[in-house]
Amino acid sequence: MSAHTDPVDVALPPGWPDEVWSPGAPDWERTAVSWLFDLVPPDYRSHEVLRRYPVLLARFAGDHVAAGLEAARAGWRTVRVELADQLPPEAIEAAISAYEREGARLTRAARGVEVVAGALRGERWVPRL
Repeated sequence: MSAHTDPVDVALPPGWPDEVWSPGAPDWERTAVSWLFDLVPPDYRSHEVLRRYPVLLARFAGDHVAAGLEAARAGWRTVRVELADQLPPEAIEAAISAYEREGARLTRAARGVEVVAGALRGERWVPRL
């Protein structure tokens, strides 16, 4: 069951992750926690406090995704200069493309964390006309 086919009639904000069921659906928070844990290093699962408090897990996930996004941006800005004499041009172009894809993925993840965290805090998204 995905967020978009769940029977609960809840408007979902733009960027809501497909892996997370709609707020109000049975076990929706379990799917949110699972998705958030997928965004962070595996060792984060060993922290009881993150399993116990999903809002805190969302904070950690947001911080982790933001750091990854900044790293991807820094890599994109510097790879050409820093590795130009060590890699062939096609490898540099492939690296830039990989940084761009990773940046786009992390941007989507950051938006997903933002909206899921809001739902975990009890916020309800209302579409604007």
